[in-house]
Amino acid sequence: MTVTDADDVQHAALDEPMDDSAPSRGLAWLYVVTGAVGLLGAFVIAVEKIQTLIDPNYRPSCSINSVLSCGTIMNSPQADTFGFPNPLIGLVGFPVVITTGVVYLCGFRPPEWFRIAFAWGTAAGVLFIHYLVVVSLYEVGALCPYCMVVWAAMIPLFVYAAVDGWRLHRLRPYRPWIVGAWYAVIAVLVLFRFVF
Repeated sequence: MTVTDADDVQHAALDEPMDDSAPSRGLAWLYVVTGAVGLLGAFVIAVEKIQTLIDPNYRPSCSINSVLSCGTIMNSPQADTFGFPNPLIGLVGFPVVITTGVVYLCGFRPPEWFRIAFAWGTAAGVLFIHYLVVVSLYEVGALCPYCMVVWAAMIPLFVYAAVDGWRLHRLRPYRPWIVGAWYAVIAVLVLFRFVF
């Protein structure tokens, strides 16, 4: 088997396009799934937030105990970082992610500027959720399960979009490991904050 044949087999196995102008179906599906998960999380948080605004005595469904307490998070100043409820950002952003995945599945070949801009958009999103992670752990002292669903969606979304948009091709084989390590770091921070 020649080196070229080996490369063809590797790209086929990873569902990666040989032509860098065409996003892979795997990447498209990742966008659809992470976008849908993030949108669902943002939607539920928004509904819960509306309920707390309507009825100050409302106990959100994700307020389970003193640690898993959406109500504590929703009532914090950081829940409205930009002067409006944070979930509204997800309600606007995640449909863009889903739409991008769908049009990729339909064969759309985006210009390079779009892929770069998309990667920067996910970078902004992942930075914002990490601000919220720090706030949840070290300022508010509580966790919102629905927020953690959004965190979980943003991490792989950013890693895969960054590798694609910023042409970090050497990192392609390591993307699952990067995502797994990232999750592990957050899990350890949560454990040390609330368990140990």
